[in-house]
Order: sequence, then structure tokens, then C-alpha cells
Amino acid sequence: MEKVLSFIDQNKDRFLEELLEILKIPSISADPAYAKEVRRTAEYVEEKLIAAGADDVKIFETKGHPIVFGQKIIDASLPTILVYGHYDVQPPDPLELWNSGPFEPVIKKTDIHPDGAIFARGACDDKGQMYMHLKAFEAMYSENELPCNVKFMLEGEEEVGSEHLEPFCRDNAEMLSCDVVLLSDTSIIANDVPSITTGLRGLSYLEVEVCGPNKDLHSGVYGGAVANPVNVLCEMIASLKNEDKSIAIPGFYDDVVVVSEDERGEMNKAPFSIEAYKNSLGIKAVEGEKGYTTLERTSIRPTLDVNGIWGGYIGEGAKTVLPSKAFAKISMRLVPNQDPDKITQAFQNHFESIAPDSVQVTVTPHHGGMPAVTPTDTPEYEAAKLALNKTFGKMPIPVRSGGSIPIVSLFEEVFGVKSVLLGFGLNSDDIHSPNEHYGLFNYYKGIETIPYFYQYYSDLKSN
Repeated sequence: MEKVLSFIDQNKDRFLEELLEILKIPSISADPAYAKEVRRTAEYVEEKLIAAGADDVKIFETKGHPIVFGQKIIDASLPTILVYGHYDVQPPDPLELWNSGPFEPVIKKTDIHPDGAIFARGACDDKGQMYMHLKAFEAMYSENELPCNVKFMLEGEEEVGSEHLEPFCRDNAEMLSCDVVLLSDTSIIANDVPSITTGLRGLSYLEVEVCGPNKDLHSGVYGGAVANPVNVLCEMIASLKNEDKSIAIPGFYDDVVVVSEDERGEMNKAPFSIEAYKNSLGIKAVEGEKGYTTLERTSIRPTLDVNGIWGGYIGEGAKTVLPSKAFAKISMRLVPNQDPDKITQAFQNHFESIAPDSVQVTVTPHHGGMPAVTPTDTPEYEAAKLALNKTFGKMPIPVRSGGSIPIVSLFEEVFGVKSVLLGFGLNSDDIHSPNEHYGLFNYYKGIETIPYFYQYYSDLKSN
């Protein structure tokens, strides 16, 4: 690895400049107004894949945003790694909470990132982590040190549910065939505590509409006599949780896998300070399902949260209106054995059943994904563990993540292989939030670690 590491060191400035360029492109997949920018990002990725040495690089059109593919097959008898990543980003709103422009990347030092961090939308999720793989591949190929075959599948719809990824994978299963999928869309515990994500929660995401009178009304004339949809929606949402903060939807917990006391004990050995956690968020107390720790609530237990709620007048000044409609976006994080379609249907049935006769309710499902658990006794996990131990100087801790990457279960179904979640972000990097950032330490550490994964995985598969 000496030549590879030397190449990385000599090209650090260029690697950073290229990342800053892609971060300037507002590839917001959720907003059709940015479709051209998403496309421009795909073309940038295509260009850099070709420059890195990949063959057969192509932008594949879908009914949504495009998928970029490339590969380097050096020997059909060697194992093949399929690298997955996404180049689309979350909307940057609310813009007023950013300390710098979300698409004007700046590097600033922080207490957690004393070497500096890149502040920009997508810096960590997932442009920064996706781009590590291109540069690691470039370093290995440039120095003729590539020990295996590599394929890239980089999509532009992850932040909106990867709707068109499944048909693409099924239609191109032979082209995408591999021995393992490698992705970096997760985090480590800390910069001095490496970890590997071994479990992901699933997701059910939907929107609800509560409709009352056929037009906005004067609250003085009609208030107290006609149902206010905003009031009704708030009451309905409040009823979705029990006093112990468990979820009150019938059948919601029927399929939840109960984690053993031994596994819960191991999970809670991970370095974690509840006081530091509260201080970092500016809160006085944590909240969640009774009987579980904060680490457990954010990993092995399902949740229900309102992600947005609106209705009525929200402009400057006062307007005494009784609104005609109210809306909310609601997500439920799911754990192993919970099926997102089944949970979505259970939510819809329950939400419609608790609506008073004074309003009409519409539930619109958006997207979802299956939970996933990856084994820790496979060559790919062992290779990841050895790679992190090599670059961090200590063995990583297996952890379950609270986030969702629905495509992990898809890859296992379609390709018949496991995924390795080799992330380098931190939970404090504010992904999906204003002032998202990614440490320079983490970016370079990822580029340094990925080649070791290639090497260890190839060695283990050949033995």
C-alpha cells in the first residue's frame, strides 16, 4: 500500500478541490426545479469516473433522475466489489439557519473537527462519502495496485426513496453482478472510536391531510362551532403515542424482533455520554419509549415522528382565520421484521378510524424501505474490520444505526450478496439539517481505508 498511500498524500489538495466543486451543484432530487442540476451532477460524476480509470462509464436514464455506472474488470476470476453511493442531496431549508451558503462550501475548524470540516449540503450525506470511493479507486488503479474487480452504481434519487433503483437493478442484474456491495452512507462513533454499522432501521413515510369546511372561515364568526382542521390534526397526532411514549397504532409492534438482554448490554457498552449528548443539542432532557436507553431508542426500537406540519395563516402579522385544511408529513422508523407496506396500511386504517365526523382525512403514502441486519461472521465484515483497525489503530465496534438505507435489503434480494456499511461520518455532522458538514480527517481517512478493504477482502476470498 505504500505507493497507494503516497499517491493519496500527493493528491490531497486536488481530491479536496474536486469535492468542493461537486458540492457547489444543488442536486436536490426532491424539487423538480433542480432537475437540471441533478443531471449536471451526474455528468460531473461520469467525468470523474472516467478520469479515475473506470471503463464502460455511462449515464443510464430512468423515469426519474439518472444512474451513473462504471467498472474496471481486471480478471474475471477475482472477486468483484460493487460500490454504491448517491449524488443527490436533501433540500437545504430552512436557509436562514445556515451560517454560510448551503452550496457555497467553506472549511472551518470546530471542536470535533480541529483539522477543519467542509460545511455544505451533501458534504457528508453523501457526496463526500461517495467521492471517497472514486479517489480511493483512482489511487489504486493509478499505481497498478487494484487487487479485485470494481463496479460503481451511483444514483440520484436516494433522498426521495430510490424509486427507480429497483427496476434498474432487476433489469441490469447481470451487469451489476458482484460478490459484495460496499457503501459509505453511515457513520462511526467518533474519530477515535471506529465502528461498522451492522443494522439499519426501515422506513414508512407518508403525508396526511385533514379537511374541514369548504373554505377558510372567520375565526370570530365560526370559531367554536366548526371544526378547525389544524386543531383536529394536532389532537389526532397527539393520540398516536401512549403515555409511556410507545406507539398507539393497533398491530404496530406485532412483528418487532425483541433484542436479547445480552445484545442490549453489548450495545450500551459503546462510548456515550448522555450529558454531552444533551449539551450538544441544547436540551435539558431526553425523551422516548419507557424502558429503553437513548442508544436503544435510536437503533433497535421503532419510532413515529412528525417531520412537518402546516395549515392556516403563517405570514407576517395576524389573520384570524379558521383554516379549511391542515397537513402533516409523518415518518416511522422500523426495526427487523416490520414490513413498511404493512405498517403504512396499519397507520392509514388507524388514522382514518380516529378522525371525527367533522373532518375528512386523506393518507397518502410516499416511500418506504425494509430494515436490514448484516452478519458479522463474513469475509466482507472481517475485511472491513481489518481495514479500520489498520488505519485507526484499533478494532471497530459493531453498531446498529437509527437511519434507513432501504436499498440494502434490495441488493441482497436481487444480487444475492451482503452489503458492507463502511461509513466515516459522525452523527454530529448535521446531515439533513442546516450547517451539514464533513471533517477533512474523515474524508481523507475514508480514502486511506477503502484500499485496505479491497486488499483484505480479496485476500480473504482467495483463501
